Amino acid sequence: MTRARPGDSCVDVRFSRAYALAPGAEVALEDYARVLFRASLAEALEDEPEGGPPQVGGVHLCGPELAPDETTRRDVEAFAAELSAPPNERLGWS
Repeated sequence: MTRARPGDSCVDVRFSRAYALAPGAEVALEDYARVLFRASLAEALEDEPEGGPPQVGGVHLCGPELAPDETTRRDVEAFAAELSAPPNERLGWS
């Protein structure tokens, strides 16, 4: 299963807005979502705003054991927002 070849158990978790993330931040977001949802794979969903660089608008999950709900969607989106904030405005997730 991959985003390009999704299986029956794959789902997309979309954010309320898109976030500009550095490559390392995208990997951190994918890892966070994969562990939170106990999925076999998580992949960032890129949105390409008109005239701008690609941004992450959600995550694709393959085989999640935990069904996404509004609370977990907001949790993952909050992590994406934190990762996209300028360094001096971050809360310091650890």
